[in-house]
Amino acid sequence: MSNELIINSTQDGERIALLQDKRLVEYHFERNDTNYTVGDIFLGTVKKVMPGLNAAFIDIGYQKDAFLHYHDLGGHIKSLNKFVKLAQTQKNITSKLNGFKFEPEIDKLGKMGDVLKKGQQVLVQIVKEPISTKGPRLSCELSLAGRYLVLVPFSNTVSVSKKIVSKEERQRLKRLIMSIKPENFGVIIRTVAEGKDVAELDRDMRSMVSTWEQGVNVLKTAKDRDKIIGELGRSSSILRDILNESFDNIVVDNTQMHDEIRTYIEKIAPDKANILKHYTGKVKTFEHYGIEKQLKSLFGKTVSIPGGGYLIIEHTEALHVIDVNSGNKSNSETDQEGTALHVNLTAAREVARQLRLRDLGGIIVVDFIDMKSAENRQKVYEVVKEEMKKDRSKYTVLPISKFGLMQITRQRVRPEQNISTGEVCPTCGGTGKITASILVTDQIEHIIDDLLTIQNQKNISLFVHPFVYSYYTKGFMSKQWQLFFKYYKWIKFVQDTSLGITDFRVVDENGEEIELHASVVEQNSVQEKFVESETE
Repeated sequence: MSNELIINSTQDGERIALLQDKRLVEYHFERNDTNYTVGDIFLGTVKKVMPGLNAAFIDIGYQKDAFLHYHDLGGHIKSLNKFVKLAQTQKNITSKLNGFKFEPEIDKLGKMGDVLKKGQQVLVQIVKEPISTKGPRLSCELSLAGRYLVLVPFSNTVSVSKKIVSKEERQRLKRLIMSIKPENFGVIIRTVAEGKDVAELDRDMRSMVSTWEQGVNVLKTAKDRDKIIGELGRSSSILRDILNESFDNIVVDNTQMHDEIRTYIEKIAPDKANILKHYTGKVKTFEHYGIEKQLKSLFGKTVSIPGGGYLIIEHTEALHVIDVNSGNKSNSETDQEGTALHVNLTAAREVARQLRLRDLGGIIVVDFIDMKSAENRQKVYEVVKEEMKKDRSKYTVLPISKFGLMQITRQRVRPEQNISTGEVCPTCGGTGKITASILVTDQIEHIIDDLLTIQNQKNISLFVHPFVYSYYTKGFMSKQWQLFFKYYKWIKFVQDTSLGITDFRVVDENGEEIELHASVVEQNSVQEKFVESETE
């Protein structure tokens, strides 16, 4: 399976598309004004402690205070607070935690008021971006993500991803990490570390330790609301998480971002630097790679699935609902059960893709077509589980219930992606009414007469809808030739599919658009009034 990452820079930010075998599977829009990303570490201030919620609201500079629950403090919050205080009072403190004396861990069933007080400074990390009316969700269990490892300050635990199932490999990785990790730093070994040698793991470890050291240097002079450590951009974080041997193309159309990504790839995977390309074509990047059309077809309320059938995707405040429909699906199956199974299996793959594409989170309920056979319901369940393995977010999938419903929960850490696929009608401007289309040829000929006889124009070109173009150009003695014999001046007609059937543009011999003469506009309005009076 080939993977391609296409990055298009705009004035508002970067549009990032991940393609698998030319099919869009992930889409992200990273705004330039976004300053609160999952993974960012801030020096916040406690604004309010809420005993009833056993939580606190922290000011990190966002318009709404961020939320920090007691369970997200972590056992070593007192050690973290001690280190922050030392870093800001003793300028010669080192970023290394060698010899740092830990404070006792807090009680797991304790109270927030016993740990944090109003006005106190605390080092926090964003674990969920602002969504809807809610501010960011925070944690004091800091972590720095690398390509193979996650570095956890103020801990000594080494854990291995559950997806690495080989007992020998788990033990090998633990031994390697224990031999190279710094004192008082914990490490989480990611799935992609499986089979990697100590040199690659050590390089990743050194990179994260360097990031921590830079953050501590910032912390020494930091003030309230300052960002201490910033997470990578979305494009770099995607590369960090999924860059592998199957990646065969990374395309960027911005010179500065191209240089940044090249530097990052050379740092984490030097052998992949040659797949990075700088797109300089005249056609827009997403148009060239066929992404724009996929976006329009995949983000609507109704989504077609391969081979027939469609999904209806509804969003509510509490959950997302996906309804599977067979439509006018016809196949070689001889009974209703076989048809339902066939459509459901195809829909299951598209549902998993849509969750990634739109970054849907929370509770998702999928209403599959009813199937009587428990075996068939199990087949659909297995397909969904298999397809969801490609998802980097945490999720849970439950079997199909007797009502034909499947429940999925998916981690939501940032707002969902949503693209408006509706467009304002270019002809009526959204009013629902257009100029009488039967009069469009009369309007055009009146304009031609005005331009050629009164304004003495030559070599004019009219851009019109394809239907109108055919009306003037088709036939042995076409309307175009009739106009030539009337004025003895050639009028060029050009098809323009972006125009409505009643819209047209007039261009002079220099390629400049001609503004309609006042008398022409007046004539058009008279004709419209005439049509209205006739219809009344």
